Amino acid sequence: MPAKFRHLALNADDVQRAKGFYETVFGWRFEPWGPPDYYQAQGVADGVVTALQHRRELKPGTRMAGFEATLAVEDLGAAMAAVEAAGGRVLAPALYIEAVGRLAYFEDTEGNVVGIMQYDAPELGRIAGDAGPPG
Repeated sequence: MPAKFRHLALNADDVQRAKGFYETVFGWRFEPWGPPDYYQAQGVADGVVTALQHRRELKPGTRMAGFEATLAVEDLGAAMAAVEAAGGRVLAPALYIEAVGRLAYFEDTEGNVVGIMQYDAPELGRIAGDAGPPG
């Protein structure tokens, strides 16, 4: 049975601090939805609900440590600087993936590790707001 990625949840110990971080670094706007301290951001990924919520234990005794995702950015250097200015930490120097682009990982204010990639070819990493898939 085919499956499509539909929901991405960012888990946070301090939801308001995380909300401020992602709004500052990437310009996302979170709106309250459902339970207290649960937010959704629109337009982050076409067809994917992006949520921000309190960290939970989905497996007893193991707190949800985060997610793995790579975000496409137009300027990797500027994104890395924005991460650090907003209280995050770049984990290692950017690396180049041949014929794909430059990739770095950062840790946000909640300890989540996220990839940021500046793609060589625009159609590989369309930024939110671009028209449809490559074609």
